[in-house]
Amino acid sequence: MEELIGTQKPTHRILDPEEAVTVLERIVPGLVPLRRQKPAVFDWRAVEEEAGRALPSDFKALAEWYPAFGLDDFLGVMLPWPGEESVRAEAEGRRSETWDSDYPADLRPVELISTTLIPWGDSMEGDQFFWSVLGDDPEHWPVTICSRNGPWWHYEGGMVQFLAELCAGDLEPWALPPVRPEITGWVVEGGGWRQAA
Repeated sequence: MEELIGTQKPTHRILDPEEAVTVLERIVPGLVPLRRQKPAVFDWRAVEEEAGRALPSDFKALAEWYPAFGLDDFLGVMLPWPGEESVRAEAEGRRSETWDSDYPADLRPVELISTTLIPWGDSMEGDQFFWSVLGDDPEHWPVTICSRNGPWWHYEGGMVQFLAELCAGDLEPWALPPVRPEITGWVVEGGGWRQAA
């Protein structure tokens, strides 16, 4: 059985999705050139019906403004492409796990055995990034990190705020390497992966 090593909390929890995206853009300026001229239109109702639950608004705001992208040749952020709404996301040019993950219970800490985990990112090294579905309000689901080294931990802020604070060095990366605020690739129309120059 794996170990849940703790929970980190942001100093100030950002609940406004546009504010969270703006903070991420400030921390990761290389993201801004990828910003769409206008937000993409998604059929979020269909996505959420298929997923069987609402999804966090910061995730939806990020997907509306940006394609899936990679940070520091390490962390891939899975975002759907407009017009291809489904409960699967493309990242790094390959199909990811389904959002409603049946991550094996025997590989989870005992505290998370009965928790639904929805993946939203992964690393080149095998680390996985989830929401833990705790309660009916997706705005308060914690981010849960599964390190390839075994330790699991929570972050009690939104996914976009987590990315900003991880890249800014504002949180302890417990069992992860430091992640520089550098865009190293992104998904382009048609699903291909474009490496940053």
